[in-house]
Amino acid sequence: MDLIRPPSVARVLDTDEARVLADRYGHAPTAACIREAIAQNRQAGSSTTPEEIAAQAALLLERQERSALRPVWNCTGTILHTNLGRAILSQRAVAAAKGAMERPVALEFDLGLGGRGSRDDAVADLLRGLTGAEASLLVNNNAAAVMLVLATFASGREVIVSRGELIEIGGAFRLPDIMLATGARLREVGTTNRTHLHDYETALSDQTALIMKVHPSNFRIEGFTSDVPAARLARLAREAGVPLVNDLGSGTLGDIAALGLPHEPTVADAVAEGADLVTFSGDKLLGGPQAGFVLGRADLIERMKRHPMKRAMRLDKIRLAALEATLRDYRVGRDNPTWAAMRRAPEAIARAGERLAVRLRECLGSGFHVEPVASTCQIGSGAAPTATLPSTALAISPAPGTSVEAFAAALRDRAEPVIGRIREGRLLLDLRCLNPQDEDAFVAAFPGLAAPDR
Repeated sequence: MDLIRPPSVARVLDTDEARVLADRYGHAPTAACIREAIAQNRQAGSSTTPEEIAAQAALLLERQERSALRPVWNCTGTILHTNLGRAILSQRAVAAAKGAMERPVALEFDLGLGGRGSRDDAVADLLRGLTGAEASLLVNNNAAAVMLVLATFASGREVIVSRGELIEIGGAFRLPDIMLATGARLREVGTTNRTHLHDYETALSDQTALIMKVHPSNFRIEGFTSDVPAARLARLAREAGVPLVNDLGSGTLGDIAALGLPHEPTVADAVAEGADLVTFSGDKLLGGPQAGFVLGRADLIERMKRHPMKRAMRLDKIRLAALEATLRDYRVGRDNPTWAAMRRAPEAIARAGERLAVRLRECLGSGFHVEPVASTCQIGSGAAPTATLPSTALAISPAPGTSVEAFAAALRDRAEPVIGRIREGRLLLDLRCLNPQDEDAFVAAFPGLAAPDR
C-alpha cells in the first residue's frame, strides 16, 4: 500500500495563498502552521493539494490570532457576569478611556495651580455631589478598599463584625482572611442569624479599632433573623469614639427597587445613616470600570491616602477617565448599559425573541428547533442574590446526531462566541443583555455553523 505524501512545507510556502499568509502573520508562524496542517493530514491519511494545506494553515493562524479577551455575546441570564467582565461601559466612558490612552491627561497635575495634584481629585466633586460624602479615594477594587481601611486603622487591634456578615466573595475574598492579612484582629459578635445591639456593646474595649457592617450582597439568611441597622451602629460608634465602616460590596448609586427588585442600600443611604467610611465596587451595580471606592470623613480619608499601600492599589488614568464619565452620566440622569439592561421591558425582550427565533431557524436549518421561551435573569456579581427579572430566551435543540454540549462548544468557538446555559437538553440564550441595534451582529455568529461531532 502506497503511503500518502502531503506536499512539502517549501512547496506550500511557494503558493500565492501562503505568501499572503506570510505577509500578514509573518514567515515563521506561517511555516509552523503549515507544518501542523501537513502533520494533521498525514495522520488522517488525507491527500491534499498545497493550496488546501495553505487554507488549513490559514484557519490555524486565524485561531492563534484570536484574542483571549475577545468580545462575547452574554446570553447567560446574568447581567453582571463576573467571568465575562461584569459591567459594560457606556460609549461616553469608552470614549473617555480612549482619549486617556491617546493623549497625556492631567492625572496628577493641578491645572489651576500649575503643579502636582492628586488623581483622586478627578472625581471627588462628582462623588460628593452624588453621595453627600465629605471626601473620597479610589483603589483598584473593593477588596483593596477594605484592605486599605483595615491596614490604616486596625492593624494590631480589633474589628467588631457580626458573625452573620463574615462573607466570602468568589472564593478568594474571605473577610476573616483579609483581616488576618492586614494585621487586624477579628472580634465576632452575635450568631449566624441573629445579632443584637448589646452584642456590639459588650464587645467594645480599649482594643477596638473599628465597628464594621458588611452588606450580605451575595447571599440571604431568611427565617428567624435579626441584625442591627447601620444608623443605630453609627450612634454606638460615635458614643464609643471609634469609626463605623459600612462595606456595601456591590454598591449602587440608584435605587433598584424602582425596577421591581428588592431594595439595596445606596451609597447615599449609607453616608446619610452616619457611616464614617463606606466601601463599594465600581464594576457592579455602578456600571463602571473595575474600581474600589472609600467615601466618608475627610480626616479618615486623608490618613488612608498617606498609607504606603495606597500607591500599590491606585487606579490608572484609563480606568479613572472611564469612571469619571460614568459618574457624569449619573449626574445628568443617563442610564449606563447595566441600568439599561435592568430597565429593559419584558415585552420588548419577548418581541426580540420572536424576531430572532425566525432568523436563527433560517441560519441553522430545519434540523434545529428554535423557539422563544420565558426566562428569568439575575443581576449577578453579588447584587440582589435571590431576585430575578423576567426575560425571554431562545431555546435551541440541536439537529439529530448533535449533542447540545457539542453545539454549545461550537458556539463558544466562534470568532465572537455566544455564551448561554444548558437546561434539559436545550441551549438557552437569554436576550435581556442583547441590545436591539446589535441583533444583526448577533445573528451573524450563526450562519455556516458546521454540525459539531457528538
